[in-house]
Amino acid sequence: MSDAALRKHLLYLLRGGGAHLSFEQAIASLPAKLRGAKAPGAAHTAWQIVEHMRIAQWDILEFSRNPKHVSPTFPEGYWPPTAAPPGKTAWAKSVAAFRADLKAMQKLVQNRATNLFAAIPHGDGQTILREALLVADHNAYHLGELVLLRRLLGAWP
Repeated sequence: MSDAALRKHLLYLLRGGGAHLSFEQAIASLPAKLRGAKAPGAAHTAWQIVEHMRIAQWDILEFSRNPKHVSPTFPEGYWPPTAAPPGKTAWAKSVAAFRADLKAMQKLVQNRATNLFAAIPHGDGQTILREALLVADHNAYHLGELVLLRRLLGAWP
């Protein structure tokens, strides 16, 4: 597979292509009153899932490009402390940050100067390829969780 083809496939996956749905599809038209609601049997609220996705994606991105990055404490640093957004603008800020970091990861993959196979110097064997796949995989998992939660809450189209 050529370098260009690999990058194209990675970008397709990061954007929610193939069997995956996109972040935009998963959050579309979710009523504000349900963002902090927990369905019976569900482990998390929509706010907790979206904010967890944002934090984890940010951590992976920053690890990929910043040798001085320090990851949050696991697991508590990867989950919000509240079940609902802690203010009127928290949801919008989290969504905007998620989108920006996803675009930044896509730009990193698109940049032909980025060696997808080289070990990240400050890591222990990770590559940008592995980190991009990790972002796509982690996002896909939690987007599926978000869709199931929305179905349980009666808020899925």
